[in-house]
Amino acid sequence: MQDTTTEVKETTKEVAKAFNVDDAISGLWEKLGGWLDALILKLPNFVIAVLVIVLFYFIAKGLQKLIKRVLLRRVKEESVKQMIGQIVFAVTLLIGFFVALGVMELDKVLTSVLAGAGVVGLAIGLALQGTLSNTVSGFILSFLPKISIGDWIETNGEKGFVTEINLRNVTVKRPDNEFTIIPNSTFIDNPFTNYSISPRSRTIVSCGVGYESDLQMVEDLTVKTIGEAFKQRDGEEVEFFFQEFGDSSINFVVRFWADCVNGKQGHQNMHKAIKAIKKAFDANDVNIPFPIRTLDFGKNNLTIHNQNNGAS
Repeated sequence: MQDTTTEVKETTKEVAKAFNVDDAISGLWEKLGGWLDALILKLPNFVIAVLVIVLFYFIAKGLQKLIKRVLLRRVKEESVKQMIGQIVFAVTLLIGFFVALGVMELDKVLTSVLAGAGVVGLAIGLALQGTLSNTVSGFILSFLPKISIGDWIETNGEKGFVTEINLRNVTVKRPDNEFTIIPNSTFIDNPFTNYSISPRSRTIVSCGVGYESDLQMVEDLTVKTIGEAFKQRDGEEVEFFFQEFGDSSINFVVRFWADCVNGKQGHQNMHKAIKAIKKAFDANDVNIPFPIRTLDFGKNNLTIHNQNNGAS
C-alpha cells in the first residue's frame, strides 16, 4: 500500500513538471498572434469578399425585378411570379457567396461546401421527388400558351374554369361550383381540351323525321332554320346529313358553327337550335315520331304492345 502511494506521488510530480502554466499561456498568445497576423494579411481579401457579396445582392435584386417585369409578363399567376423571382434571387446570391469564398482563398472550405450541397441536394431530391415533379410541371404550365386563368377546360373527366395555376397544382371550378385540385404532374402527363382557345366551335344536333316526310324539304328547311338562327362566317356552313333508317324515323344530324368558349355557351347553342328546329317542323307539318306503349289488361296476363306514332 505504501509503494502504491509513493508511485502516485511521483507521477503527480512528473505531471506538474510537464505542465507549466507560463508555457501554456505563452503558446496561447503565439497562436492568437498567428491568427491576428493571418487576419491582417487577409483583411484586403475580406473587404473585397464583402464587397462581392454586396454587389451580388444588388445584382440578384435587379435580376428578380427584370425577370418579373420582362420574362414573366405572360405568366398571370402572381404566386408563380413571386416564387420564380425568389429562386433567381437565391441562386444569384449563392453564386456571389461562392465567389467571395474564392476571393478569400478558402478553396478547401469551398470544396467542402459544394460537396455538402451536392449530398444534401441529392437527399432532398429523393425525399421530395413528387413535390419537385409538380414544381417543374408548374414552371412548364406557367409558360404554356395553351392554358391560362379563366379558360374552360376538360381533363381526366373534369370540366370547368381554371381559377388558379401555381407551382403545385391547377385548380378547376366545376359547373356545380365545386373545385377540383389537379397536381401539375398529373395535368402535364394527361391530355386536356381547352375550349377557350378558339372563339367558335361546331355544334351537332341529332333528330329524326317520319318515313312519310319529304326528305329534301326536311333538309332544306333545317339548313335554312339553323342558318337564320346562327349566322355562319367565311369558311363556315350549315351541314346536314341523313344517317340511318331507324325503327320509327329517318335520323339525321345537322352541324353548324357558333360562338362557344365554355360549357354554358355550348348548352345555350344546343338549346336554341332544338327550339328553332321544333318550331320550324311544327309550322310545316313535319312529324318527329315518338314511341307509344299500349297496356292490354287481360284476364290472366298483362300484354304490352309497342307502336310508334305516325302522325303529328
